[in-house]
Amino acid sequence: MKDKTEVLAIIPARGNSKSIPRKNICEFAGHPLIAFSIAAAKQAKSVTRVIVSTDDPEIAQVSKRYGAEVPFMRPVEIAEDATLDLPVFEHALRWLSEDENYSPDVVVQLRPTSPIRPTDMVDKAVELLLNHPEADSVRGVVLSGQNPFKMWEIDSTGVMHPLLKVKEIKEPYNAPRQDLPLTYWQTGHIDAIRPRAILEKSSMSGDVVLPLLIDPIYTVDIDTLLDWQRAESTVLEGLLDIVYPSDHKRKLPAMVSLLVMDFDGVLTDDRVWVDQNGNEMVASNRADGLGLERLRGLTNIQAMVLSKETNRVVAARCKKLELPVIQSVQDKPRTLEALIKQRGVKKEEVVYIGNDLNDLECFPLVGFAAAPANAQPEVSRRADLMLKSAGGFGAVRELCELLIARYSKLSENS
Repeated sequence: MKDKTEVLAIIPARGNSKSIPRKNICEFAGHPLIAFSIAAAKQAKSVTRVIVSTDDPEIAQVSKRYGAEVPFMRPVEIAEDATLDLPVFEHALRWLSEDENYSPDVVVQLRPTSPIRPTDMVDKAVELLLNHPEADSVRGVVLSGQNPFKMWEIDSTGVMHPLLKVKEIKEPYNAPRQDLPLTYWQTGHIDAIRPRAILEKSSMSGDVVLPLLIDPIYTVDIDTLLDWQRAESTVLEGLLDIVYPSDHKRKLPAMVSLLVMDFDGVLTDDRVWVDQNGNEMVASNRADGLGLERLRGLTNIQAMVLSKETNRVVAARCKKLELPVIQSVQDKPRTLEALIKQRGVKKEEVVYIGNDLNDLECFPLVGFAAAPANAQPEVSRRADLMLKSAGGFGAVRELCELLIARYSKLSENS
């Protein structure tokens, strides 16, 4: 007798992606794309085992690093462009049964191309399936963005015919949308399937399919670079409660009182020019200056610089921007804590932006941490928000505009 229901999460990830080369392990919002699906499985209470089915050694290595098993390599003949899900899952289940004597009660499919998932999605799908013994599977769906009752087919003579008909409505394509039956579009977020559907019915859904309704704001299917950019922007905004591969991302606080900025790599591009006399110069961005000016004029948010750099170029630039500055800081965390106490603000109302490893200890001391697009990888992973712009190329301006928008929204609602 089994002590616990065995729920196996399988993440299919072949190596030869045509639309976006090496898509499954390309960095997406600070992590390889596949890491989001692995995290969704590992963070679910109901999932007892997580494996990745891949034909690619590099994908296998990355998957193991993020905590998934890769007990076998997928055969080349079922890793082609036209390969369907069914043979991939048949192979996985049969291999596990024959080589490990392992047979799960439920199989969960988590496609890497739908990385934006609510934190409770996997457990809800499994619970729904287990509570309905008659069901073969549960499939994630959203309300259709376009109603198929208003869609057409065009025949070989060029004449249009309605795609669907409604018994009670003569011309559904001319009817108000609210009078038409609701329709749903399947997403790639999740499928929870009984193995009998796969192995006995040769189907990834079976005969009785139940819906798991998903909020459309989570809908994404990454197939093109534009899909990728939109999805990554959604994650980096930090406004959705989603499964994330590292520590939970905090949301931008409703109330922000203080913005603390590192200097090099944030207000500059992290490069320095040195002449023959040892004089140093850095490059800054005028858009950042305008952003800080707008922040000062449109909100009550204070801004200042905290920098390890000793060169007087820091003070000169901050004076130009009318920014208070503390430089030559050797212990940033201690200085930041003292600063917050001195200013009399709550740490939950402080936003910090930094780009390098010496900024990491400051992140837990504030309510929200941001990083420029070109920050060190570990900083990007641990920041609550990775900005689209690089340091010295508008990162501060981008963050200022987000803070201004949040401040304006708060003012409207108060």
